[in-house]
Parts: sequence; C-alpha cells; structure tokens
Amino acid sequence: MGPFKTRLASAGERFLSPTLTRQAQASEPNRDHPDQPQQRPASAAAAAMGIGEHFEGVKQHWARNFAFLDYFKKVYGRAEPLPKWSDADVQEFIASDPVYGPQLKALRESRKFALAGALVGGAHLGGVAFKYSKAPHGVVLATGFGALTGAVLGSEVAEHWYQLYNMDKQGANLRFIYWWEDKVSGQKS
Repeated sequence: MGPFKTRLASAGERFLSPTLTRQAQASEPNRDHPDQPQQRPASAAAAAMGIGEHFEGVKQHWARNFAFLDYFKKVYGRAEPLPKWSDADVQEFIASDPVYGPQLKALRESRKFALAGALVGGAHLGGVAFKYSKAPHGVVLATGFGALTGAVLGSEVAEHWYQLYNMDKQGANLRFIYWWEDKVSGQKS
C-alpha cells in the first residue's frame, strides 16, 4: 500500500471513530500555522475558566433572556401601588413628552385594533361553532379561541398600521409610569 492509500485509510478510520479523530487532532501540530500553539479542546478551556466564572456567565445569559421581568418589578412590584390614572392624565403626558408621548398615543390607539379583532374573531368562530355543533361547551371554547386569535391578528395589524416595530413600547410605558409616579408624589407633598 502506497503512502497515498495509507493516508486515505487513516482518514477513513478517523472519520468512522470520533475518539481517534480527537486523539489525532490533539497529536497533530497546526500545519497551516506551525508557529501558533495547538488550541486546547473545549473541555480543557472550560476547566481552565473555573466553575464560578462559568456559573456567572450562565447567570448573565439568563438575566438577558428574562430582562422583561425587570419591567414587571418596576410596575407591579411596588410596596405601595400607584393610584389609577385617567385619560386626561395620559393626554397630559402625551402633550408634555415630545419623544414618548406620540409613542404612547400610538400604543393606546393600537388597542382598538386588538379589541375589534377579538370581537370579530369571537363572534365569527362562536357563530360557526353554534351553527354546526350546538354544544354549549364547544361554542364557549370556540368563542374564546376566536377572540384570542382575533386579538392577536388585530395586534399584528396595529403593529404595522402604526409602525410599532420602530418604537420602544416598553420604554414609552415605563416613561409614563415614572412621570405618573413623579406627578403623584408631587401632589402628596
């Protein structure tokens, strides 16, 4: 067997056996760049990092994934809840804030699309279920599902109608909450 066939045979063995592949990679020098050191396997790099650093990275990863919970803590996790606001208070905020005011106005108007979609979807699917099944539990479930589906579809229409995808929806709501908190605390003192 010539050197070319031997190379092919050893490459085939490495292809079939992952253990041999790892051993061969660890023993072979870096042929493309011989002056660079051989890279460590991922498990050795993780061991060199340390378990505390690993868990800190995992914690940061999940904190980014659940960052929306900070919004709920700021809004709903208060020791003393904020008093209810009226439409006049919202209109005052919209007039006073040139950046987040129009965004909040668009957000409030987009709720009408979701409500209309829920009404149409619930009425349609509930009507179809009533026409064909006459079972009360089926009509109730179909009406609920139709309302949910219609609300989601209406929200998507509003998302494009008002171009809400360009806005910071959570930021506009938080800015209003902070504004309302400052206004209420100014009225108390």
